[in-house]
Amino acid sequence: MKDEPITLPLGEPPTKGQMIARFGRDLVTDFDLDDPGFNDKFDETLDFLVRKCPVVHSQVGRGYYLINTQDDVRRSAQDWQTFSSAKGYMPNRPEGMPYLMPEESDPPIHTEWRKVLNPHLSPKVSLSYEQPIRDDVNELIDRFINSGECEFIGEFGALLPGWAFFKNVLGLPIVDLAMLIEGVEEGTFSPDLGTRARHFGNVFAYLEKHLRWRSEQSERDDLIGTILKGVTYDNGEPAPWEHMVSILVDLTFGGIATTTFVMASAIHHLATHPDQRQLLIDNPAMIDNAIEEYARFFPPLVALGRTCTRNVEIAGTEIRAGEFVMLTYAAASRDPRHMEDPGKIDLTRTGIPHSTFGVGWHRCIGSNLARIELSTTIEEWLKRIPEFSVKPGTEPVYVTGYLRSMRKLELVW
Repeated sequence: MKDEPITLPLGEPPTKGQMIARFGRDLVTDFDLDDPGFNDKFDETLDFLVRKCPVVHSQVGRGYYLINTQDDVRRSAQDWQTFSSAKGYMPNRPEGMPYLMPEESDPPIHTEWRKVLNPHLSPKVSLSYEQPIRDDVNELIDRFINSGECEFIGEFGALLPGWAFFKNVLGLPIVDLAMLIEGVEEGTFSPDLGTRARHFGNVFAYLEKHLRWRSEQSERDDLIGTILKGVTYDNGEPAPWEHMVSILVDLTFGGIATTTFVMASAIHHLATHPDQRQLLIDNPAMIDNAIEEYARFFPPLVALGRTCTRNVEIAGTEIRAGEFVMLTYAAASRDPRHMEDPGKIDLTRTGIPHSTFGVGWHRCIGSNLARIELSTTIEEWLKRIPEFSVKPGTEPVYVTGYLRSMRKLELVW
């Protein structure tokens, strides 16, 4: 991954012909999150969008807009009355796919659920999981350290977040984690919408079965117990069963689908930049700050959607009521209007204004746990494997849509 400063100036976008020559399509009027070209030119495209194109449009499926600058993304994310989450965050959503609560809801429903869920993932509670997560980090490293190599995603990066969330928060058996990881990955990135729907259906079915089983057991004062207790909506009605199921799906999705990318990208950066690796080995107190910079530069959440409830103008573009809008958190985190050299990874950067964990009402509920997973991983990895590199002849394999994922990273030491 490049970490040299990108110096593309602010200003008007190039002509349609220049964009097609550079990116393979007209990004302003014909963007596509699932375009392989976006996957291959991810950093360059984000830099182009935030500097040149505050708003772009996609003609894919039913169509959608992307809002790209930090100021516009933050304003829009905080204005739920205009940019509603109640019709989902996924562009061209497969027909029949249930909404994920509370992510795909607005206040007051969203507020009621977050009020009871937040305490289970507070900074204090998340910190209580640090030692068990650290133990898991070392258990995973034990499996391959003596072999002198590993495929990081399959042997570590895709496992640790699920272990951390399943063992400590949900109490789900990790033996089923592989099936759920596949369901989330294919449900997010499969090029076929029908396949996406089928895999999401498998995840829903598994988690509903577990929730049903838990509902028949003695009450427990844990996260699933809180979901089963439910909340009462403003109309006086209790939250329906399907909302409880979708909350468990939403939390599971967030718990296993996002942290892996930041983790793997950080390890890849350290593998390819021994000076930065030595900086953290010599100054472990810098790791927390490094995590914020890695989260900024390696965003697992590219963009999340909203539906306009009224006509609105963003950066000179009129977006009509009913149109679908994506808030491009990944681009906003590289806005040169808010930081110097946003195209460079700088582990000493302070006051890092990133949007990786979202903004406003729907800010990521699991961000505290994710930071602990990241810090324990980097700390223990650098203690036990201080010298490592990418296996010669290999490169990381990425896939990109509204999320970004690393599928393979081969390391040697």
